[in-house]
Amino acid sequence: MNKDLIKENDLFKNIRPMTFNDVIGRKKEKQNLSILIDAAKSRGDVLDHILFYGPPGLGKTTLSSVVASEMGVNIKITSGPALTRAADIASIVTRLSKGDILFIDEIHRLNKIIEEKLYSAMEDYALDVVIGTGPSADIVRIDLNPFTIIGATTRIGLIAAPLRERFGAIFRLDYYTQEDIAEIVFRSANILDVKLDNGAILEIANRSRGTARIANRLLKRVRDYAQVYNISNIKKEDAIKAFEAQSIDKMGLDELDLKILEVIVINFNGGPVGISTISDSVSEEVETIEDVCEPFLIQSGFIKKTPRGRVATKFAFDYLQIPYNEELSII
Repeated sequence: MNKDLIKENDLFKNIRPMTFNDVIGRKKEKQNLSILIDAAKSRGDVLDHILFYGPPGLGKTTLSSVVASEMGVNIKITSGPALTRAADIASIVTRLSKGDILFIDEIHRLNKIIEEKLYSAMEDYALDVVIGTGPSADIVRIDLNPFTIIGATTRIGLIAAPLRERFGAIFRLDYYTQEDIAEIVFRSANILDVKLDNGAILEIANRSRGTARIANRLLKRVRDYAQVYNISNIKKEDAIKAFEAQSIDKMGLDELDLKILEVIVINFNGGPVGISTISDSVSEEVETIEDVCEPFLIQSGFIKKTPRGRVATKFAFDYLQIPYNEELSII
């Protein structure tokens, strides 16, 4: 492997915080997680099962790694879609040591078989395995080392109630404030040795949609632009040019976001319009629109969900510089 590529990968691994002191923002979550961790340590017990939910890119995986680091235990990372057979989950949990953490991303996508296997594993630290087939089949219970499951999901409503109720602590992660995002950009730029003035930092923060993952991605794109054009100290105007080349507007909306707004505002006079119709109009999967685009568009006040479908707000009309008609838009 190319040495420069290895160096690049190592740098971006260093961006991810390893302790609560490195985590920017998330004051309430850090405080409550610290209480859980300190209490478990003082009892000599394993950490209770934890569920993080919220839009993608807000630090669910990062917080899970930090929790493992603060507990001084190992973490095994997998995802719901990767666990397709009972043997998959059995091979993982039987190899966990006491106190280890199993992080399951997209936990709402676990199939029913795996989900049911987890019930006894989470409550009793045991796994029931069927040996043989037909009349001679027998159920053998395997005792497991006590461990912690940390689940992450963007769609908590899709998690079955029996599974959701087995998590002792549930945290909803909101979008970062602009101040926190600016601090994240500043920290990442220092680690990557990218020189930005305050104007450039704020431009990246403003277009990051309150999401740390997007902030770091945009920082990389601005860095690449500066490198190609031999810019050693990146200023606000340099960042703006980099974003214009990528069709990322002043609020962080990309081409897909703007297409969605234009479909609702222009094609359907502000709505209401169903999600399937929007999906067909922009040639994008419904899941992508619901999980990636809609949360920010709703949070920012561009659209609203109603029983009849998605509706554009006056803010969306104004943003697209299209006259707003109260009679055409039913909110």
